[in-house]
Amino acid sequence: MTSMISLRGCDDREVWDDYVLEHGGHPLQLWGWGETKAAHGWKAERLFAYDEDDHIIGGAQVLVRRLPWPFRALAYVPRGPVVARDRAADVLGALSSHARSQYGAVVLSIEPDWSELPTIPKGWRKSDNTILIPDTLILDLNKTEDELLAPMSKKTRQYNRKSGAEEGVEIRQVKDREELEKCLQVYHETAKRAGFALHGDDYYYDVFENLGEASPVFAVSKDGWPIAFLWLAISASTAFELYGGMNDQGQELRANYALKWYAIMKMKGWGIERYDMNGLVSDGVSNFKRGFADHEDRLVGTYDKSLSPLYIVWSKLLPLGKKLVRAFKR
Repeated sequence: MTSMISLRGCDDREVWDDYVLEHGGHPLQLWGWGETKAAHGWKAERLFAYDEDDHIIGGAQVLVRRLPWPFRALAYVPRGPVVARDRAADVLGALSSHARSQYGAVVLSIEPDWSELPTIPKGWRKSDNTILIPDTLILDLNKTEDELLAPMSKKTRQYNRKSGAEEGVEIRQVKDREELEKCLQVYHETAKRAGFALHGDDYYYDVFENLGEASPVFAVSKDGWPIAFLWLAISASTAFELYGGMNDQGQELRANYALKWYAIMKMKGWGIERYDMNGLVSDGVSNFKRGFADHEDRLVGTYDKSLSPLYIVWSKLLPLGKKLVRAFKR
C-alpha cells in the first residue's frame, strides 16, 4: 500500500546514476540533467522509494519550479519515475503526497518513458500540457544493420550513402568546449532560419559538462568546419535526441542523413538498445525522421495529479502562458 512507502532523498551522484542505469532509466533521469535544470530556474531532488522491508522499489528525479502566487510550485518528473510496472502505483502515490507536503505544488506532472500505462492511483488525469512530445520514433538497436536499413525509405538510404561519401566530409564526436561553440553557431543559424527560440549558450554548455559522457555530440565537418550536428543524451538502455541543426552548406549536402545514420550505428556499437528520435509533429524535421523507419511510436504522454483546488485554473492558464512566451521570444 502507498501508506507503507517511504521516500528518502539521495545526495550521492554515483549511487543515483548507478540506480538509473541499472534499472533501465531514461537519460533525463540522470543526475547531470537535474544539475543543468537546477542552474536554470529549477530545483532538482532525487528521491528513492522504499517498501516496508526497506528495499528500494523505485526512484524519481523531481524538478520543481517556483510559480507566481497563488500557485506556489510545479513538480515535474521528465521521463520518469524509474520503477517496475507493478510498483508504479505505490511510488506515484508517495511522490504526489511528497510534492504536496514538501513543495506546496499545485500539480505533479509526469511524462514517463512508458508505451503502456500501468495501474496508477485514482486522481491522475491525462493532460494536453505536454513538455516532451509523446509521439516519437524509437528504433530497436538489437536489430542487425540490415534489419535497420530495410524499413527506411529509398530516398533516406540513398542520401545516407551520398552525403557520407562527399569529398572533404568527416563525421566525428565533439570532444571539447571549443568544438561545441562551433556547433552552437550552427544551431543559431538553424534557429534563425526555422524561427524557433533557443536557450542561452550557457545552458548548452551546462548540458555538455553536467552530463559528460552521457551526452555525446556528433558533428559533420566539411573542410574542418562543422556544417551539421546531432546531440544526444544516453543511458545504459536509451539514446535520446536532444538537439540538432545544420547550416546552409549542410542543407545543400544533406549532411543530416549521414549524420543520423552514423549516430544510430554508434549507439548500436556502444550496446544501447533503443534510439528515441524525440518527437514527431507535422513538420519537415519530423518527415525527415520518418524516413528512417516504417513505424511510429507513442508513449503514454503527460499525466497530472492535482494537488490544489487551483489546479483547474493552472491547467487552463498554462497553454495561454506558453503562447505568450513563444510570442515574446520571436
